[in-house]
Amino acid sequence: MRFIKVGRVAIITRGRYAGKKVVIIQPVDNSTRQHPFPHALVAGIERYPAKVTRRMSKARQTKRSKVKPFIKVINYNHIMPTRYTLELEGLKGVVSGDTFKEVSQREDAKKTVKKTLEERYQSGKNRWFFTPLRF
Repeated sequence: MRFIKVGRVAIITRGRYAGKKVVIIQPVDNSTRQHPFPHALVAGIERYPAKVTRRMSKARQTKRSKVKPFIKVINYNHIMPTRYTLELEGLKGVVSGDTFKEVSQREDAKKTVKKTLEERYQSGKNRWFFTPLRF
């Protein structure tokens, strides 16, 4: 698809992560043997950071600023692209189709995604991406 490109923010519409925001890392327009449908490799936020105020201690602020990520292969029919984009340079090489073959690789990839997303959250950019959808 034309508009499903690397870095595009999308919302998952079906399944366990329905309503969660994701970033498309690798779109695959044609089908493969494992996934016989057009799909995308995505990284998203399972648990969003909580609200932080100035009165909170530093320890409490860091605890509430944590993000729980997930990585997944999702059918194009189950994602809704948005107008937003998110440039995550480091994730392209870390998460690939081979990442899902072994559990240890998947855990390492999730740790890298978590670190990258938390850095982006701390910088204050892309604020919309880090707020949960209200519906």
